[in-house]
Amino acid sequence: MLDGKKTLFSGMQATGNLTLGNYLGALKNWVTISDEYNCFYSVVDMHSITVRQDPATLRKRARILLTLYLAAGLDPEKNCIYYQSHVSAHGELAWILNCFTYMGELNRMTQFKDKSAKHADNINAGLFTYPVLMAADILLYQADVVPVGIDQMQHLEITRDIAGRFNSIYGDVFTIPEVYLGKVGAKIMSLQDPSKKMSKSDENPNGSIYLMDDKDTIMRKCKRAVTDSVGMIRYSDDQPGVKNLIEIYRACTGKSVDEVVKEFDGKGYGDFKTAVGEVVAAVLIPLQEEQARLMADKAYIDGIIKGNAEKAGYYANKTLRKVQKKIGFPERVRQ
Repeated sequence: MLDGKKTLFSGMQATGNLTLGNYLGALKNWVTISDEYNCFYSVVDMHSITVRQDPATLRKRARILLTLYLAAGLDPEKNCIYYQSHVSAHGELAWILNCFTYMGELNRMTQFKDKSAKHADNINAGLFTYPVLMAADILLYQADVVPVGIDQMQHLEITRDIAGRFNSIYGDVFTIPEVYLGKVGAKIMSLQDPSKKMSKSDENPNGSIYLMDDKDTIMRKCKRAVTDSVGMIRYSDDQPGVKNLIEIYRACTGKSVDEVVKEFDGKGYGDFKTAVGEVVAAVLIPLQEEQARLMADKAYIDGIIKGNAEKAGYYANKTLRKVQKKIGFPERVRQ
């Protein structure tokens, strides 16, 4: 616990283009909880290379993602916003934790099976041990809480198992992280298949609204969103497409579900889709403008990158040194 507050860790991969779902479901929520916790928000670029990346594109996307964190409202003075690859302790602790993780545990990870199916020509060891690096990410900062989606729950569970196993041998070295159970962001589904989450890896570009989409693109995607033949705007599981659009409208305006349903009572899907597009654009255009301003201020962003990497490194290395001492590595001679 730092300064009387619990510590929270989270991060996003520097691959693909962030979607409206990433913003409303996670990033926007990070801003609202940043005063409650000591927050470490990482651009997890080390995780990104389990799939082959173009180097220039990866660097560019990592910087875009970091500036989007800031543009969304995360204060770099209050929150530690940094590149995972700039803190070598992540890789060092991951190796140690590999030696406390069982093959059977990793074999049960469903995400490995899913990604292996998608990238059959590159089933590498990093893809297999990905959860161990994620455990290192979390445990380095003695995180009390971690906001995770259902698809990442397995990874938090194995993190807890690894930490508990290590602690049972060497004492209370790691904080056992809990799932963040505070306010959660909206769950946004694909515009073309509302049974699936909106995803930056969706093969159908019309299924996702990307944070950098211009207004015309946003409006077009909303107008093409799948609905149904019922013709009524109701928040019902029987109308998943309409329900998803209501969720988007609600999340962008701050209105309740009942208020949204009442507002569009008697109106058609065409009017509703147009209204959804307008409120999404009203949220994303200012975000895009602020992100562009930050990208242009190279000296400012470079200063944040350097300063926050040092801050993250300080806390991460405190944990790493403790772990190294516990397992018997020779102490480093300091001048």
